[in-house]
Amino acid sequence: MTPVKLYPPKPEKVYFFGTCLVDLFYPEAGLDGIRLLEREGIEVLFPEDQTCCGQPAYTSGYQQEARAVAAAQLGLFPEPWPIVVPSGSCGGMMRTHYPQLFADTDLEEQANEVAGRVHELTEFLVHVCHLKLEDRGAPEKVAMHTSCSARREMGLAETGPALLAQLGKVELVEQARAAECCGFGGTFAVRHPEVSAAMVEDKTTAIAEAGAQRFVTSDCGCMMNIGGRFEQQKKPVKGEHIASYLWRRTS
Repeated sequence: MTPVKLYPPKPEKVYFFGTCLVDLFYPEAGLDGIRLLEREGIEVLFPEDQTCCGQPAYTSGYQQEARAVAAAQLGLFPEPWPIVVPSGSCGGMMRTHYPQLFADTDLEEQANEVAGRVHELTEFLVHVCHLKLEDRGAPEKVAMHTSCSARREMGLAETGPALLAQLGKVELVEQARAAECCGFGGTFAVRHPEVSAAMVEDKTTAIAEAGAQRFVTSDCGCMMNIGGRFEQQKKPVKGEHIASYLWRRTS
């Protein structure tokens, strides 16, 4: 059984773990996530030495290499503040797999302590900040894509839709394949490109058939994969990280 997650009261400060894809490809998603937190009166600390969470090596079977990368992150969060991650994938790695990765090592206790403070961004906004939103955007039909890691490792299928439901002019449409993987899977898309391509084809078809003008996700890898396929199809459906979508519509 998955234990019940107990959430802390809204803190004065948080650490923000930006993730590789946000840093390299979608920095605006990270900045908008920080802006949402700061607007709630929270001071956001961004450890400058952060790099990768170690997930690509871990899911490829390279335990030793993953442990070396992950170990470099453990010392970045010395104070007992929550660690907010704008990705269910990286959040799942840090909260679920760090304790497994460092079991029976000298870093086991530290890994468990860090894992216990990790929150995915939408999770933190809903359950810790109790965020209230006022929609200032135009009417729009939107599909929500929740990544596999956010849905299955972190149990967060509802937090993204809960935030979007507060936007009065947004119609959240239900796609037929909402719970299915988009086919990205990090290195999976590289190792199995044909399978990945078939999966993202199913995903884009489902989103388009639902009548969505835009899709929103909390994981940049999924956004890159789904958005890239829509571009190849020359369809007008655009993707946006939920942090940027929320910030843009409520600012």
